[in-house]
Amino acid sequence: MLKSKDSFTVLLAGMQWLFFIFTNTVMVPLSIGHALGLAPEDIASSMQRSFILTGLLCIVQAVWGHRYALMDGPAGVWWGLVLSICASAPAMGLDIGTVAASLSSGFIISSGVVIILALCGFLNVLRRIFTPMVMGVFLLLLTFQLANTFFKGMIGYDQGGKWDLKLAALSLFIIVVVAFIHLKGKGKWGQFSLLGGIIVGWIAYAVFFGSQSRMETASGGTGIWHWLPWGTPGFEPGIIMVGLLAGLVNMTNTLTSLTAAGRLFKREATNKQFVRSILFTNGFSILAGCLGLIPFGTFASSIGFLENTKVLRRAALIAGATMFIIVGIFPALGGWLAKLPLSVGNAVLFVAYLQMFGTAIRSFQGTTFNAKTIYRVALPVLTGISIMNIPASAFAEFPPLLTPILSNGLIIGVILVIILENVIRWERFETKTSAPEPKVAEPKEHTMKPAAQS
Repeated sequence: MLKSKDSFTVLLAGMQWLFFIFTNTVMVPLSIGHALGLAPEDIASSMQRSFILTGLLCIVQAVWGHRYALMDGPAGVWWGLVLSICASAPAMGLDIGTVAASLSSGFIISSGVVIILALCGFLNVLRRIFTPMVMGVFLLLLTFQLANTFFKGMIGYDQGGKWDLKLAALSLFIIVVVAFIHLKGKGKWGQFSLLGGIIVGWIAYAVFFGSQSRMETASGGTGIWHWLPWGTPGFEPGIIMVGLLAGLVNMTNTLTSLTAAGRLFKREATNKQFVRSILFTNGFSILAGCLGLIPFGTFASSIGFLENTKVLRRAALIAGATMFIIVGIFPALGGWLAKLPLSVGNAVLFVAYLQMFGTAIRSFQGTTFNAKTIYRVALPVLTGISIMNIPASAFAEFPPLLTPILSNGLIIGVILVIILENVIRWERFETKTSAPEPKVAEPKEHTMKPAAQS
């Protein structure tokens, strides 16, 4: 009986993982396919390949790689970089075919370089650079970035700067449902607040707005595996160099994710786990480059998901990843799952990522903040947030290849905190406190009369 209950719990937790992986994956091949001008059937095929490889990588990492219940999927840093380069192609004097071919080379070369660096011990250098302060700033900025994205999605914020008030009201209802189940759910039911929010929100959306589908579901059939669909790899030096930088940033993301996971699981990751994780992630990324997909990365946002659900078992992730592979194999299932409204998924993930804020704050424990040391957090965090809120059009005058970096508040914030941590000796300001004011002795009470004044 216990075993059947346990299997049911893993199944429900796996369904939560399925929706989490799907929501974090589906828009990547869709948006990149449109940016590259691919045909609908090619976009559908790349979507299937993305689903299958993402599910496989999650299972491989959970069993042989980092061995944590963490999602690995299309890396956000690469996603933003590819979209920015595609948008900047005319300014660089490049046609979209040349950009696509050079991007494929960038994926493969960058992933190969990261593998070599990991095998040569470069991780030890990164671990010295990525102190708890740097990781805390990274997680804070990632929380703000994700929360901002999902908040806009759940209120129906459009390019004209307008809200959809009905959609926002529904999203608020979903947030209340998720919070209620999480806070009031007895026993294990509180662990399935995200799944409950998705089911209730999906039903409510169908009642008030009707059903919708938000992606192409053209049949890929058995012909989804296309080798080098973006053409023969090219070599545009600028794109390759930016790609190498993106690979290093993605490498630091793995470091941050596993370090945060070690605290959550109360089992610190070993150096072998770090190396294995990077080897598998970048090995799959090389394969992705050959199949017209962007490189993979370990999702630090998984920490917020785990903090919310409290289901830390790898079996749950493996179950969800297996379901995701099945969705990729059968286009009809992908079409059904694609009917999940964006606003519902965004509202649920908005709540899930709130937990990352607490994870980031805990990274600063033991640090003394005063009027001087607050700069080590405030400057990079507020600078990063400020850049996040500047429209992309404001960076039009910058060199096209630098725009993806300079317009990324997360990257600029992390660069700033690394510089501050390695240039300034903050411990001097932590221990150096102002001298206490001397205490004025109170006059003792006595019965003697005061001396006569002269």
